[in-house]
Amino acid sequence: MKAIQFSRGLRVALSGAALTCAATAALADIKNYEFKLTEPTVKTGRDKTFAVKLIDKTTGKAVPDAVIFATRLDMAPDGMQEMATELTRLEAAETGTYRFKADFSMAGRWQLSLGAKVQGETGTVDNKLVIQADK
Repeated sequence: MKAIQFSRGLRVALSGAALTCAATAALADIKNYEFKLTEPTVKTGRDKTFAVKLIDKTTGKAVPDAVIFATRLDMAPDGMQEMATELTRLEAAETGTYRFKADFSMAGRWQLSLGAKVQGETGTVDNKLVIQADK
């Protein structure tokens, strides 16, 4: 009789542990990630470099090895989305930092649009950041 009660108790405990693990895994969400500019301003001109970090908002740590597949830089915040420029990806100086080079042909607000995949997560991180270009 005691063996049956022990067996039932063990089954309930293991079921609870399995549900707890499943709930913990379900907490991971692509919305927990965001890009942040390392510097919000750049100088106008050719071949200006800037960097962004991909941050896990739950831990505050930079996320390495994301696959950035969509990039665009334009002046949409100033109503000139047709004023776009080409981006070139550069080697990162530190883990979780993603560097780019672009021509900032005029002063104003430039919108950086990024799309990325984070390893081990489903979905896409999509962010739009505003870079201020000053003379």
